[in-house]
Amino acid sequence: MATEIKELTSKKENYAKWYNDLVIKAELAENSAVRGCMVIKPYGYSIWERIQRQLDDMFKATGHENAYFPLFIPKSFFSRESEHVEGFAKECAVVTHYRLKNDPSGKGVIVDPDAALEEELIVRPTSETIIWSTYKNWIQSYRDLPILCNQWANVVRWEMRTRLFLRTAEFLWQEGHTAHATREEAEEETLRMLDIYSDFAENYMALPVLKGVKTASERFAGAIDTYCIEALMQDGKALQAGTSHFLGQNFAKAFDVQFLNKEGKRDYVWATSWGVSTRLMGALIMAHSDDNGLVLPPNLAPYQVVIVPVYKNDEQLAQINAKLQPLIDELRASGIRVKYDNSQNKKPGWKFAEYELKGVPVRLTMGARDMENNTIEIARRDMLTKQTVDFDRVMTTVKTLLVDVQKNIFQKALDFRASQTFTIETYDEFKHKIEEGGFLLAHWDGTAETETLIKEETKATIRCIPFDGDKTSGRCMVTGKPSVGRVVFARSY
Repeated sequence: MATEIKELTSKKENYAKWYNDLVIKAELAENSAVRGCMVIKPYGYSIWERIQRQLDDMFKATGHENAYFPLFIPKSFFSRESEHVEGFAKECAVVTHYRLKNDPSGKGVIVDPDAALEEELIVRPTSETIIWSTYKNWIQSYRDLPILCNQWANVVRWEMRTRLFLRTAEFLWQEGHTAHATREEAEEETLRMLDIYSDFAENYMALPVLKGVKTASERFAGAIDTYCIEALMQDGKALQAGTSHFLGQNFAKAFDVQFLNKEGKRDYVWATSWGVSTRLMGALIMAHSDDNGLVLPPNLAPYQVVIVPVYKNDEQLAQINAKLQPLIDELRASGIRVKYDNSQNKKPGWKFAEYELKGVPVRLTMGARDMENNTIEIARRDMLTKQTVDFDRVMTTVKTLLVDVQKNIFQKALDFRASQTFTIETYDEFKHKIEEGGFLLAHWDGTAETETLIKEETKATIRCIPFDGDKTSGRCMVTGKPSVGRVVFARSY
């Protein structure tokens, strides 16, 4: 039974199938009856809740408040910002009618042709337009600014090729939308939120990221600048883990959101938007997991410690229960998330396999011999190692171990990224190396034409112009024209 739980396709054999197997077997999510949509199962959703809770605390610590805006957006709103509508037009789901009726032929129900909406509604692909139409009512003076709103919501983008967590027609996310009196305040906000995403990715997800700015062709539709964090997955592909957009005054002008500034003059409001989604779940899986299952960083694991008793009869189980209960209480009192699995419908071996598959960072095991010796076995998921310690040292050992596991998972991902980051000088070298994956640092002449050519010929895109990258001038690897510094290329999800 334990073997059946862990029957995963090897990463080396078929990475895409390994990923899909893992998502399903670890009970994170599954495909739904609605094409392109997913059901997030309780264990998967508990991880998302950990992500959501931590980010929400970080947002609120910087003055942001949660609000909620409508799921439906009038079609006419999208025509007000030309770049925005062009960016999302091909992904929009459109509501055209508001009523069903019984089919006169007796074959179920049909859309009532007499119930057409006067104006079609777009199911929210992103909320800039509906929010800025609302902000017009909220903002009159500089005293009304800044507005620092965040929304936890679902969105719909009609994807044709879907993959659980990474790309689905409907997904969960947060989207921040802020309004400011000056350009400087808005730009500062944009970078502040990027730093929050980077902090969260590295210190909670154990995911090293590159921070940088997107090229013009990769910007969010309607933005002046888009900043991003980029992570490298174990198959050598990049994944955009979060974005923060400086929107300038584009949406304020589109919806005529003006305010009276401190000088008594009317001006348009400055805007930002920023977001991360359930795509982070995909990043968490692909950055750390192995052929045995998930590897979860303790800071985000639904339970950080699982305790499994090993017993022969009810009397032994009762003795172990009594021995372990004070420890369980102490662990929980110290803030450690613990699951004690003394269920009798599954054997210990099955439980070991299940919790290894689900990536629980630390497992404690106590049997009759441990009771006699006043010891306990401690296993760590990241290294698949075990040790036996005195029962009196369990609390200290577990606390130290959780910190060490978190650090080790991050360091392993950081070392992998370093080993898969290459400095490239020629286009021939680039075309060869991109087949192996990884981050490729190369000179680019700054033109959209060259960027498009590289994408068409190699399927690689510029992930970002990194803030802390190589700013040494050089020559574009394709055209030989001057380049002000290296940019980061990769194939991506």
